[in-house]
Amino acid sequence: MKKNILIVAPHCDDEVLGCGGIMAKYAAENHPVYVAIVTNGHLGAPELFKKEGTEKVRSEALKAHKLLGVKETFFLDFPAPRLDSIASYKLSIAIEKVIRENRITDLYIPHRGDLHKDHRITYESCLVAARPINENPVERIYAYETLSETEWAAPFPDEAFIPTHFVDISRFINTKLDSFRCFTTQIKAFPHPRSIESIENLSKMRGASVNIARAEAFMVVRQIAN
Repeated sequence: MKKNILIVAPHCDDEVLGCGGIMAKYAAENHPVYVAIVTNGHLGAPELFKKEGTEKVRSEALKAHKLLGVKETFFLDFPAPRLDSIASYKLSIAIEKVIRENRITDLYIPHRGDLHKDHRITYESCLVAARPINENPVERIYAYETLSETEWAAPFPDEAFIPTHFVDISRFINTKLDSFRCFTTQIKAFPHPRSIESIENLSKMRGASVNIARAEAFMVVRQIAN
């Protein structure tokens, strides 16, 4: 059955960290894969993020997405790092527009317990955008983990990332790693979480927990059986 997949990322590179493997896998299986980047750093905090820097990381994202087989990337241009300064319904409406226009069946969103507030707000807005009413096409919603955001959150049980859905990305781990190498402005040296070694190590750990070589892990938010 054909899937239309949308990964919603608060910032450029979150989508590759959390979903790079499945993006490559599903694109290779001819399922259309879309990415929505929620924020624009320069618009939100020009004193922190120069326009040239924002344009650079976006060009890196597009290069990574091409490598992964993404059909289309949407830049929504909400302010980072201050999504809490806007009315949340505006973000929900923008995400819902992408969902409906592309008949999205599978929605991947950041984990609600992530350290960065932009991630939490994106999570909540996505759930509103994907409400199962008025013939909304979304059938499955998964939360992904983002290195340097998910694992750095406060250690409260109700905010913990507890994976319940694992996808074998053994054939696509090298593509994922190569796509992250496109982010020359974001990549770090090990042992930083946003290093090539850390990304691969996480895929090994998630894979080992279900006895496969490499995996990406997700929390099931909603799943409608056909």
